[in-house]
Amino acid sequence: MPILNSDGASAWPEVFSIDKISNLRQTVGEHHFMAQMMLEFRPLENVRLDPGKIQFYDWDFNFHTGRLGDWCVTGAAMYWDPSLGHKNTDASVCAFIFRDDKSHNIFLHDIMYMVVPRDHTQPLTYQCDLVLEFLNKYKMRRLAVEVNGLGNALPEILTDKIANIGGGIVVQRVNNHAKKEDRIMNALEPLLGAGRLFAHQKIQQTPLLSEMIGWSPIGGIGHDDGLDALSGAINAVPVPIRPMGTTIRTFHANTNFKI
Repeated sequence: MPILNSDGASAWPEVFSIDKISNLRQTVGEHHFMAQMMLEFRPLENVRLDPGKIQFYDWDFNFHTGRLGDWCVTGAAMYWDPSLGHKNTDASVCAFIFRDDKSHNIFLHDIMYMVVPRDHTQPLTYQCDLVLEFLNKYKMRRLAVEVNGLGNALPEILTDKIANIGGGIVVQRVNNHAKKEDRIMNALEPLLGAGRLFAHQKIQQTPLLSEMIGWSPIGGIGHDDGLDALSGAINAVPVPIRPMGTTIRTFHANTNFKI
């Protein structure tokens, strides 16, 4: 029996109120909701990721208040989906997100597509330097790295480089066993459907939106490396964000007195 009847009312109101059904729909995404809760078959090849549903912003993160515009940020994550990074091949991408666990919003604040010169003799070391700069830019102290295949050597290279600069950064190894297409759909489709995926305006200058337009859950259409990095960041263990304190204010003392 579908969870909603033909009139749009709950088929089991004692257990599933309309508000509870609405929250469930936003959590699991439209495709899963229609297939599992409404018992309506939806061909997987018809699922798409609509970049028009992303809400863009131009705010900077305030470290003192822990806010991103009007939103209170509770965590952040950075995820690296590596490749050799040569031009016209699979991209090596590092994605950085903020998250608000109260509203369940995700904010893609920056994403870096790395291109390594073909004549460079140490492409992984070259990329590690770029990623550490990216980490430092956002004061991050934890990096999740996909270690399937090529990425297996990266944690050791990163650990050596981190030790040379004084340590303090944790490298988390991530082994992915689920299909890439499933990871991307399960992470992004519910967010887009519920209007909970935000992105900084600079993301529009990257290949990510083109990847979304060309993406299909059955695979084989275009590149999806940025989408894979973003889904990895969404699923990564976040670093808790706590306000550092109020913005520093200047006080002027009254010196017009006599001793």
